Amino acid sequence: MMINTALRLPAPEIEALLQGRIIAVMPNKFITPGREFALCPADASINLLPVEQYYRSNFLPIAQSIFAQLNSQGVLIQPQQMSLLPDEEQLKLPLLAYETVLLKAWAKCELCQIINNAGTLATLSQLTIWTTEALKEILKQRQNMFLAYLRVYHLPKSIEVPIKSSSQFLALPQPLNVSEANPVLNDRTFAQRKRQLEKLESPLHRELEELQSAIASLAISQPAAKQLDDDIKVFLGWSSDKLIKQPDSNLAWINDIAKLGDRSIEQDDKKTNYQAGTDFENVVRDSLELLGFTIDYAHKGGAGGLDLFCSKPYPLFGECKAGRKIPNDTAVQLLNLGMLRRPDLFNQAAKLIIGPGEPTTQLQDAAKIQGMAIIKPETLQKLVKLQSNHRNSVDLFKLKEYLKAGQSDEEVEKYIDQVYTEMSLRSQMIIAVKELSEQDNETSKVTHPSFTVTEIRVHYNATHNHRLNDELVHDLLIELSSPLTGYLGRIKGSDWKSDRFYFLRDLPIN
Repeated sequence: MMINTALRLPAPEIEALLQGRIIAVMPNKFITPGREFALCPADASINLLPVEQYYRSNFLPIAQSIFAQLNSQGVLIQPQQMSLLPDEEQLKLPLLAYETVLLKAWAKCELCQIINNAGTLATLSQLTIWTTEALKEILKQRQNMFLAYLRVYHLPKSIEVPIKSSSQFLALPQPLNVSEANPVLNDRTFAQRKRQLEKLESPLHRELEELQSAIASLAISQPAAKQLDDDIKVFLGWSSDKLIKQPDSNLAWINDIAKLGDRSIEQDDKKTNYQAGTDFENVVRDSLELLGFTIDYAHKGGAGGLDLFCSKPYPLFGECKAGRKIPNDTAVQLLNLGMLRRPDLFNQAAKLIIGPGEPTTQLQDAAKIQGMAIIKPETLQKLVKLQSNHRNSVDLFKLKEYLKAGQSDEEVEKYIDQVYTEMSLRSQMIIAVKELSEQDNETSKVTHPSFTVTEIRVHYNATHNHRLNDELVHDLLIELSSPLTGYLGRIKGSDWKSDRFYFLRDLPIN
């Protein structure tokens, strides 16, 4: 698909479209539905009012920051402003007459409304980024205000183009080849947002919008804030239902847990370098910390030292063993060192031996007598991946029940499978509500269709050939609609049977 024109919009409004914060813009003239064009950023001079009066307070810091970036790049004099300068000054600034801009997206106009009712502007403001005062001023000056609904798509890569005109639509120097492969919002989310804006339904979660605006600047540099920012956008419908989880480069070591165990065997065979054993101990500590244990770093291993001790959420003593075999005396070492360091805690604590090698028969017997679990690095890696992909999915107290005395890999694998089974049930329950919503969307104009426990249970049982009862389904729905999870929304009824639930976002299982 080729496009050869671009629509000039204030740069912050293009950013708001790319964030999914808005789905409509206010062009100077009517845009024919179906028209396609690139989105070209312009500076603040295109607006009728100063920036502080034009954008709502929850979007104003973003707008100011984007305009500041635009000006810092040298885009200070627009073509329409050049004529206001004396001829000699125009000659001094030839390069600034032709603005170079970065195109990041293209759009298709889905609808263009004519707004001429001043009584609707307050609600329109709440659903967009413009102040009520700005909307009133636009309506006053133009008599009619145009609201163009844009379906926005990312370009595969940003493109620099020179701009020589200040008109609403610009001819591109070269046609752009574009596709619909990467929409900002998926079909369902865009359709919901479009209906909400058309009907001027008030925002459902104003407090969350304020929170998102407050953490937007933090999200640039802090991964935790970025994750929360992404989650809130999905919850608000500013982003598509299913987030694509990007690998965290800081957690790349998780894929090396088993490799470091194998490397320790190789180094032990050569008997030349013990660094691999130290690396293995370090990655085990990192793993337990990511799982939620509190590591006492007073115990750092080394010759004659206890390899690891975790103080919370319960005491855990550990011994890391490199090499092809886990020797007979490992259990004795862990027993002696544990009793020496913390005799008050050792007897009731969890005890763990981690190593890539095979435990000797004597060690197996001793571990069973002393209540020591033995697991391989591969099993630890699976646990850590589970926790990394699905935050807080590992319940350390439940995990403790599977750390059986002796070789525990099979038992821990059972626990991992159980967690995935429980998550899959919840993911399927969310999908059931989503499917009901999609069916309802085809026959109804309701922006947020909601359903009773019985309706959800009947649909789920029919599609999965299960026989869940209403009480269990209600418990799951309450869990999934908690503010701390936010996969579903809940409309509280007079009793639990009249509660209604609606879809918010998917729970993808990795």
